[in-house]
Amino acid sequence: MPCPDELARAESLISITPDFPQPGILFRDIAPVLSDADALHAVTQALAAPFEHGFDLVAGVEARGFLLAGAVATATGTGLLPIRKAGKVPRPDASVDYALEYGIATIEASGDLTGRRVLLVDDVLATGGTLRAAISLVEQLGGTVAGVAVVLELAELGGRDAVPEAHAVFAA
Repeated sequence: MPCPDELARAESLISITPDFPQPGILFRDIAPVLSDADALHAVTQALAAPFEHGFDLVAGVEARGFLLAGAVATATGTGLLPIRKAGKVPRPDASVDYALEYGIATIEASGDLTGRRVLLVDDVLATGGTLRAAISLVEQLGGTVAGVAVVLELAELGGRDAVPEAHAVFAA
């Protein structure tokens, strides 16, 4: 687990862009964390640590979740399942529609996850719709969600309540 100072530094790099992607939304941009080797290392460690040895595959939600999940998978010696937006998977085995704060979206994935324990990784837990849909997608593919790890939780939006209670949620 990284030290609190390393995580505090990583958090200080997250920028906020008001009214993106539409008016009223405060977008949290983790790109500065991804471009800083020490911050990315600290966040990667923090995302994996609570679930050490409790998973054998990491799933990341498009797009920033891909990057984080790839780093966690590499650091832990596991594989990666990309969860993509609709139309990006040539032959999806499963898809789920869900509500965003500002619209409706669909995610898709391919593969047989039977018997696989999956750590689900994303950048931000806001209203919880994306993560709830990703959990459903992993389960449709036969996997078991071992836990959910995010860099940042916007607690005021109540997203943790949207994630089924059976799934541990950890915010780095």
